[in-house]
Amino acid sequence: MLYENITADIIGAAMEVHRILGAGFQEYIYQRAFTIELKNKQLNVKNEIEMPVHYKGEMIGLRHVDILVNNIICIEIKAISNLENVHLAQGLNYLEASGMQVGLLINFGAQSLQFKRLQKRDNK
Repeated sequence: MLYENITADIIGAAMEVHRILGAGFQEYIYQRAFTIELKNKQLNVKNEIEMPVHYKGEMIGLRHVDILVNNIICIEIKAISNLENVHLAQGLNYLEASGMQVGLLINFGAQSLQFKRLQKRDNK
């Protein structure tokens, strides 16, 4: 898998945050704690950035990314009771539109941490 070692570190950091905080906080609380854990793993972290969305080679708008790690992995954070297919579809669409190859959808709001690894679809 592309960037497997980095995504493993990211998921480990998310597990540590969820282990300590559990469910029930707002998204921004998890984002702040998660950023601390990612930096502790020596990862380059950018919060709350805008990335261009392209359509047929033209920029058509900007998309807000919760966290960008090492300038190659987009992370979308949720603090909801359960991830649903619509969240996965949204994450995949954002990945496609931004041109990024790999992303993670992480939900801190469930009783157990939920995460989905997203990889850009191959358009053969």
